[in-house]
Amino acid sequence: MKKSDEQQGEKFAFLLGVGLDGKDGHYRRTKGEEFILVGGSEDTHAVMQDKALALTEELARRGKRLADVDNPEEMRDIAHDAGLA
Repeated sequence: MKKSDEQQGEKFAFLLGVGLDGKDGHYRRTKGEEFILVGGSEDTHAVMQDKALALTEELARRGKRLADVDNPEEMRDIAHDAGLA
């Protein structure tokens, strides 16, 4: 089945967070509409969750989705305003 022209031109963006310090045998995964976080220690995963939610809230405050961010400078500004940079 062929996608419509409108669907083919639609932008897509997704945030992937990967924690590499999980040594306790637990598998951690958190999924949002525009992000997925996997792995990490309990503390690392919690930090990733806080940052992903802060970014999501700042995007919502601006009335944008991740795919609506036009350039790296805008992303840097959004991350700064979300307290990530």
